Formats: sequence, structure tokens, C-alpha cells
Amino acid sequence: MKTFVRLCALLLFACPTGEARALCNVTATSVNFGAYDVFVAAPLDSTGSVTVSCTYFLPRNVTVSIGASATSGGFNPRRMRPPSGSDRLDYNLFTTSSRSTIWGDGTAGTSTVLLSNVRRNQPRVTTIYGRIPAGQDIQVGSFTDTVTVTILY
Repeated sequence: MKTFVRLCALLLFACPTGEARALCNVTATSVNFGAYDVFVAAPLDSTGSVTVSCTYFLPRNVTVSIGASATSGGFNPRRMRPPSGSDRLDYNLFTTSSRSTIWGDGTAGTSTVLLSNVRRNQPRVTTIYGRIPAGQDIQVGSFTDTVTVTILY
């Protein structure tokens, strides 16, 4: 009888029901550049973050992608716009602090980020590195853009 009970437990573990599948969530903080000065010769850098948490008990590898700019429709450059007016402010989001690899969806020369071994109740946080190139002559005001963060696990 003990052998049968152990075997059933093993089968339930090896073949989980639909209720026991992995559930992962993503949240992100905005990349807020603050004030951009058109007369400064250096780029303006800032950071944001992506947090991934999973509820499944086994570690998961999670791929994080960031979609194209809602303003430009592309990855390079992404663009922000003011509430009114035709000015556009180029910027981009990168996978590392060197800001050499554009964070995207793996197409058009972009890369995704792999978070290995995301575990239950141990959220993983990764940094988004943003940059606005210097020398853009734009109107005074607030500029925004929207991108979508997606996870694949």
C-alpha cells in the first residue's frame, strides 16, 4: 500500500494539473529622464526597472522583451512626443549600463534579457538603461512615450 501512495504522489508531481502551472507577472518602473537641456553636449542617461515574479515552485527562465516606441513605431530610435506640437525627442532603452545593446524583442538588431532561475516568492529585478542623445533642438515641455514590456516563460 505504501508503494502505491508514493507512486501516485510521484505521478501527480510529474504531471501537474492545469491548476499547478507556472504563473509569472511583470511590473516596470518608468525611465524618468528629468529635465533635458538642449545646450548640454553630453547625452542624458537614466534608469528604470523590470520586476518579474513567479508563483510556481520550480525555477523558471524568463525572457523579457520591450516593444517598439508607440510614437516612432520602431526601436532605433524610439521617440517621445509632447502633448501638442510636432517635435520628437529621440531616446532609447538598453540592456546594460554601457548602453550599447538596444533592448527590444530580438528583431531589428535588438536583444532581449534572460532572467535565469526565477523562483517562487523571489522576484527578480533587472535595470532598464535609458539614454537621450545630446544635441536635439526641441521645444520646452514634457515629452512621453509608451512601450510594452512582455515576458515569455
